[in-house]
Amino acid sequence: MKRITRRQFIQRSIVAGIGLAACKSLSASHLTSTPGMRFGLVTYQWGRDWDLPTLIKNCETTGLLGLELRTQHAHLVETNLNAAQRAEVKKRFADSPVECLGYGANFEYHSPDPVKLRNNIDQTKEYIKLCHDIGATGIKVKPNDLPAGVPKEKTIAQIGASLNEVGRFGQDYRQLIRVEVHGNLTQEIPNMKAIFDHVTEPNVKICWNCNDQDLLPPGLEENFNSLKKWFGDTVHVRELNVGDYPYQQLFNLFTRMQYGGWILLEARTEPVDRIAAMKEQLALFNQMIENVRNS
Repeated sequence: MKRITRRQFIQRSIVAGIGLAACKSLSASHLTSTPGMRFGLVTYQWGRDWDLPTLIKNCETTGLLGLELRTQHAHLVETNLNAAQRAEVKKRFADSPVECLGYGANFEYHSPDPVKLRNNIDQTKEYIKLCHDIGATGIKVKPNDLPAGVPKEKTIAQIGASLNEVGRFGQDYRQLIRVEVHGNLTQEIPNMKAIFDHVTEPNVKICWNCNDQDLLPPGLEENFNSLKKWFGDTVHVRELNVGDYPYQQLFNLFTRMQYGGWILLEARTEPVDRIAAMKEQLALFNQMIENVRNS
């Protein structure tokens, strides 16, 4: 029998695990006659000032059962937690129907300053360890710019190489690297595709972010299709009844590819009653999924 390295074993295990999760989602979809997409929350605005018990309770109450913890928020889940505190966070989620998807970090890899770049990579690795310790499945990172004065191709290759480095590190902790379609110029779909043409690690995935740039020529469907082979298990949306982003068309496209991941609400408004607003957004999501089923 041909021997494989530990790295190859880890990579194959991750790919197999992702495939198994997709099969489970498809199986559940078949049994319930609904798409496998689920609705959750990014703490970005609506959860920014809730401590962790309140955050979990409010997600339970509203039915938003997937949670991405954004950095520097009141949940205080950061790398300064000791081993016992990390275990307590993990237990809180284990005792709840709310799934901790991971961390929404601000780490970025476009800086031409090698010291800044190295710091972003090294800090990403520390938060990968945190995600592992609290029972999460991945970390969200982002490209954020193509700096002026630097050849575009050089920055794109640097971002891709950085993602590969943190991806390899994340494999040892069974964590996905979720790359948000984000940033000046980097949120343009051709540039994101160029970045991922440099990505070789199987656990580095795209987090679709519902930007206006998605609608630039040749249009949503073709832009979507150009990236979909790299999609992971999270998508960011804004309020489904605010603005003119074509969410129904987006959900149709995700259904067509049998997507079984999380649609995460990254809300930007300031409702008086956030609990009621979360319930409203879940109802809107469910209606759009029903529309897909009936189309």
